[in-house]
Amino acid sequence: MGSNSSRIGDLPKNEYLKKLSGTESVSENDPFWNQLLSFSFPAPTSSTELKLLEEATISVWRSLVENNPRTGNLGALIKVFLSRTKELKLSAECQNHIFIWQTHNALFIICCLLKVFICQMSEEELQLHFTYEEKSPGNYSSDSEDLLEELLCCLMQLITDIPLLDITYEISVEAISTMVVFLSCQLFHKEVLRQSISHKYLMRGPCLPYTSKLVKTLLYNFIRQEKPPPPGTHVFPQQSDGGGLLYGLASGVATGLWTVFTLGGVGSKATASPELSSPLANQSLLLLLVLANLTDASDAPNPYRQAIMSFKNTQDSSPFPSSIPHAFQINFNSLYTALCEQQTSDQATLLLYTLLHQNSNIRTYMLARTDMENLVLPILEILYHVEERNSHHVYMALIILLILTEDDGFNRSIHEVILKNITWYSERVLTEISLGSLLILVVIRTIQYNMTRTRDKYLHTNCLAALANMSAQFRSLHQYAAQRIISLFSLLSKKHNKVLEQATQSLRGSLSSNDVPLPDYAQDLNVIEEVIRMMLEIINSCLTNSLHHNPNLVYALLYKRDLFEQFRTHPSFQDIMQNIDLVITFFSSRLLQAGAELSVERVLEIIKQGVIALPKDRLKKFPELKFKYVEEEQPEEFFIPYVWSLVYNSAVGLYWNPQDIQLFTMDSD
Repeated sequence: MGSNSSRIGDLPKNEYLKKLSGTESVSENDPFWNQLLSFSFPAPTSSTELKLLEEATISVWRSLVENNPRTGNLGALIKVFLSRTKELKLSAECQNHIFIWQTHNALFIICCLLKVFICQMSEEELQLHFTYEEKSPGNYSSDSEDLLEELLCCLMQLITDIPLLDITYEISVEAISTMVVFLSCQLFHKEVLRQSISHKYLMRGPCLPYTSKLVKTLLYNFIRQEKPPPPGTHVFPQQSDGGGLLYGLASGVATGLWTVFTLGGVGSKATASPELSSPLANQSLLLLLVLANLTDASDAPNPYRQAIMSFKNTQDSSPFPSSIPHAFQINFNSLYTALCEQQTSDQATLLLYTLLHQNSNIRTYMLARTDMENLVLPILEILYHVEERNSHHVYMALIILLILTEDDGFNRSIHEVILKNITWYSERVLTEISLGSLLILVVIRTIQYNMTRTRDKYLHTNCLAALANMSAQFRSLHQYAAQRIISLFSLLSKKHNKVLEQATQSLRGSLSSNDVPLPDYAQDLNVIEEVIRMMLEIINSCLTNSLHHNPNLVYALLYKRDLFEQFRTHPSFQDIMQNIDLVITFFSSRLLQAGAELSVERVLEIIKQGVIALPKDRLKKFPELKFKYVEEEQPEEFFIPYVWSLVYNSAVGLYWNPQDIQLFTMDSD
């Protein structure tokens, strides 16, 4: 690289990179490092360009892997970086652009090297490369300093202590990216890592005291969504001899990992992706999720998860219990606002799930908000566009709703929030509807989509559980929501009849042929009957607890009363049908007495009058429907691959060869 500009294609022949990766040891005090770190080349802006860069430099990095045990040049580079970071805070305050630029470049090279090393060798071999001793080349004694741990601590200090300014933005992103790379050994293992060197460094020793400060900083980076400085904000003047560079301090910021000093200065254009307005916030969130989902050590729980579970609101003045480690405070209002605004991404939805599920302080705060629609509407939109989302994102959104519906206060309040003109709901124009009715519509639509497409029992169960939790608190259901409840039951009824007919025909066929294997219609029938019973319980719960608040549901029941006839005497549904049958019979009688040709308005009026006259003691009481979300026994088997798939797809400026990935299957670009 060096003080002249470098194109990607020229990198394998670059004399400075050759010296770094060659057979000659370079002292950490050698002027060579200033020359090496004064490089610039147009920043890659796509995975294709990132792939080209890796392919162009792979021969250089392989030479370093081979020669470093004898030269220790990687250790020397890291020591150069470590010594520079001690002056980084002062350099930021003094606006020392060149010093910060060179420090950034050092970290950039370290990150590239770390990624190659992690991909090509075991953690034990990696550690050997970072414990080189200059006194006796090639001798890795137990007394040698562990530069890997020192580097990691330094990165944590950089992320938490260096003020975020225009000139430090990119090195902050770089430090976070390097930590992600440091933990990326998980990508190259099929099984979830439970004992690793990276875990050891992060969960004990000199890194541990930074736990709460790091988590807090990453959260605030997500909250603030700081955009990169505009191109040309800081530009170095070109030297008169033409041999220097015109450095655009903020050009190419969208690539994150790569150097921000690109040729062309003010004339260069940053190609920031519109979906990623803040690389710093994106990388911070990914690192936070990776840390939160590290498995516990054999002798200690994950401290980063502990920090996420226990932090409190800045307005909470109560003292932290001494039993809670890594505690800190953060502004809940700012966090809530950011979570509401960022739900278009998988990782923001996963963070919301993590906080709601694991931090009782956050959950209590959110459920007490009077503007829950700001949070619920983006979640509903994720479910509404189920065809465009991956299944993990849909599951997270659904589980968030399930957690929220465990609270009766939430279930009551959502029916008091009136929304106008929901533009993304296209099946029907909704000029005015309660948040509760909209939630019901979207969940039912998700169930119907699942019935016809994915047929995922887990998704079915969670959708129905959310509806069941809400059912006793249904209030003033929108007529369309009431219709959709009954329409779903109609769809289930038709499916039941179809499966029952198939089972009957199959049984007849089995009597004439013993050799042909038969489909297990009995199991299918059992599943569909479980779902039908759940729907009947939801309807029954509403009628029993809030009949007087829901004339539209009674109207829909009466309009489709024939649907329920076949289930009155069915042994699986007889008990739960008693109340529904009573309501249908009672109101049908009153309508019959009122005469024929009744208008919709007149029917609703009769229903409202009949609700008062209906003896409540005739409705049989059933146990309250309450379902609680319970995480799987080994949640890491789901969450760790999920988080790393997000890193793989979303990390700024990081590229991994799909063929090297072992944790999950990815298609090549």
